[in-house]
Amino acid sequence: MIGQRLISAAAFLRATAVGAVGVFLAIALTERGMSLGAIGFVIGAGMAGGAVATALVSARIDQRVGRQRLLVILAVLGAAGLAVMAAPLPASALVVAAFLGMVNGMGRDRGGLGTLEQAILPDTAPPERRTWALAYYNLTLDIGHGVGALAGAAPALLIAWLAMTPRAAYNSMLLGAAMLLAAGALLYARLPPDAEIRASRSLPPIGADTRRRVRRLAALFFIDSFGGGFLSSALVAYFFFDRFGMSEPAIAVLFVAARGLNALSHLGAAWLADRIGLVNTMVFTHLPSSLFLMAAPASPSAGLAAALFLAREGLVEMDVPTRQSFVLSIVRPEERTYASGVTNLTRTLGWAAGPMVAGVLMQHVSPAAPLYIGGGLKIGYDIWLYREAQKVLRS
Repeated sequence: MIGQRLISAAAFLRATAVGAVGVFLAIALTERGMSLGAIGFVIGAGMAGGAVATALVSARIDQRVGRQRLLVILAVLGAAGLAVMAAPLPASALVVAAFLGMVNGMGRDRGGLGTLEQAILPDTAPPERRTWALAYYNLTLDIGHGVGALAGAAPALLIAWLAMTPRAAYNSMLLGAAMLLAAGALLYARLPPDAEIRASRSLPPIGADTRRRVRRLAALFFIDSFGGGFLSSALVAYFFFDRFGMSEPAIAVLFVAARGLNALSHLGAAWLADRIGLVNTMVFTHLPSSLFLMAAPASPSAGLAAALFLAREGLVEMDVPTRQSFVLSIVRPEERTYASGVTNLTRTLGWAAGPMVAGVLMQHVSPAAPLYIGGGLKIGYDIWLYREAQKVLRS
């Protein structure tokens, strides 16, 4: 339990930092005179660094250097990357720092730390509590993202209340976010032995069955995340604005309610999985969530569309802790970082590709097109996942 609490506390601090930085990083870099193109390179480099870290975790580097040591190293690099963002350096230097520090400007936690935490958590709980441990972990991340998003307004308050210059206010927030990651490194340093795995320079090869299972599941998860990329918050918000003329404050309230439902659904998923199983919980909550979303464009009123959207949000995240638990349950303990890394990296690639296609469809086909296509892809994923998971359980 101590390991779970320390990991969850560190994850909360990181998610808070990521949520805040996602709000103001681009504005802070604009304030110092950087072009939008250069800012895009900084944010892209940070996400690329996070993807590389995830790939390293999937290569089981934790079993070479030790899980605790790797967590501390990644957290310190992240803290250093954010601190450098506050330094008066040229754009090229910030791009390098963003990559090495895995600076996350997307507002959602992605990268090697989360992947490694997911692999460790099953070792800190008995098998029957594995899904609950992951559910509480994801709940903690969601709360951190929400707190961080609210903290993103702090620079404006510092400017108004303390008469700070905009640059000083943003730099203070960047340094504050860096301190949160540094505090996370201190928490990782206190992890008990049950969170560790024996370090070894000669690792046993990943089993052929494990590679086959993980690759097939990763391909499925890519389809799901690609469909999810069609349904990014920015594009869904634009749909409500364009289709129903919903105001920005109303959209903001809608999304706050949606995030609250997302967070609570993690605990609901763990409760339901204890009664009907991981796979049934994944599929039979995820599939109707897509149907709710696809029905929203045909709604005659904004109220009904919003209700369908909220019904979707109350179900769509229930596959997160159950999916993680399922993947980690079908591999050996020493293979968990491989399984977690490969599946997380694949999902990240899908999320990155989806919005680019969705934007083109909204412009040239219909603002509602991503909702139909994204929902359809997710329904196809659910059906295919159910069949594939049954094969895995029988093997």
